[in-house]
Amino acid sequence: MELTLFNSLSRKKEVFKPLIDGKASIYCCGPTVYDIPHIGNIRPAIAFDVLRNLLEYLNYDVTFVSNYTDVDDKIIKRAQELHCSEKELTDRIIPLYEQYVSAVGSRLPDIRPRPTECMNEIINYIVELEKKGFAYHVDGDVFFRVRKIDSYGSLSNNTIASLEEGARIDVNSKKEDPLDFALWKNTDDGGIRFMSPWGLGRPGWHSECCVMIDTIFRAQNGLIDIHCGGFDLKFPHHENEIAQSLAHNGNHLANYWLHNGFIDLGDEKMSKSLGNVVRVDEVLDKYGGLAFRLMVLSTHYRSPVSYKDSSMQEAKNKIEQLSSSLKKAAVQLSLAGQEIEKAPLSDEVLSFLLDDLNVPNALSYLYEENKKMNVILRGKTDIKELLKIASSIRSLELLLGFDFSLPHLNDEDKKLYLEYNKAREEKDFAKSDKLRTILMAKGFI
Repeated sequence: MELTLFNSLSRKKEVFKPLIDGKASIYCCGPTVYDIPHIGNIRPAIAFDVLRNLLEYLNYDVTFVSNYTDVDDKIIKRAQELHCSEKELTDRIIPLYEQYVSAVGSRLPDIRPRPTECMNEIINYIVELEKKGFAYHVDGDVFFRVRKIDSYGSLSNNTIASLEEGARIDVNSKKEDPLDFALWKNTDDGGIRFMSPWGLGRPGWHSECCVMIDTIFRAQNGLIDIHCGGFDLKFPHHENEIAQSLAHNGNHLANYWLHNGFIDLGDEKMSKSLGNVVRVDEVLDKYGGLAFRLMVLSTHYRSPVSYKDSSMQEAKNKIEQLSSSLKKAAVQLSLAGQEIEKAPLSDEVLSFLLDDLNVPNALSYLYEENKKMNVILRGKTDIKELLKIASSIRSLELLLGFDFSLPHLNDEDKKLYLEYNKAREEKDFAKSDKLRTILMAKGFI
């Protein structure tokens, strides 16, 4: 079986073939860190964490990179409102974001670059584009010549004609062409600025990610296996990244482009401009991180997710059921001198995951296996069969990011548990209730 991924660039599923055998390079566009994250910021961190886990299960050596945009007009405006520096603001928001990513069961990226730490590389990259004739400067601003890229618009399926029509609305007199986009901006708004060959200013957003990829993966000529992010980034951000990489390195920056769908609120799109965002901390406090993860993963990553309290409550109940079942299995196995082990995934569930991360089908499989395990637990426990199915369930849950805490009983705990079972059998309710309270405090029930 082979891993297939839906490539936004070709608009079809393709078999994953890495640039380097046994290795996989992934770059996921991270958040602009100017305010407390909302749930839409976290969806890519969940969807593509599963991709990372799957690739590692398939024995790939994965390098997962995700940036923090710490130079942006929104950051400057927010910092001015709070009467602090941009760095003070971003240094406050980034730890919050990382805390939330961990809370929803995702691992932090291997590398987490920031544009402010790569400014020399960004400037040098733009200088190279200008030398090659793909960029030009006017009064301290630098623009990219879009029409020099014949395939421009291929990712977003935009034609030059359609882009021209939209560009007429916002004509910058400095530009040679309305379609051209900014690589460097001459600014005097009181925000952070950097010295460059064109004067004081700051980079355009579209340059930052492709330069960080080019810098980190220079040995691969700035080409990676997978570039991923939210659907809203496809145009213009990712389209403009590809244009710059084609001009600078002669490649499309990534061989596979993956995009996750939006999170909406019923029939209403969620956005800060509409003032209807749901903050991550509010969801974590009410339902827990793993419940939010399950709610998100219950829909295919390319489809929109509808956030509802009813869906979140259902997900919370499911998480409690899965956790409780595995905990009971771990206790029974521990009493028998066994521990839940790592086990290979079945061909059936692996086939779902290899088909463009069909996690919803994998979850349906998980629920059915959990029912089977509960039947074993309710009957005369077959330890060998319980160990087999519990280990299989545990391996799938870990791949999906559900790392439930499992109890480990020492000799004294086992003795206590056996006394509890004996009291129940003898209908000594006072003693069984007392022992149950102790076992619950230890997390064994």
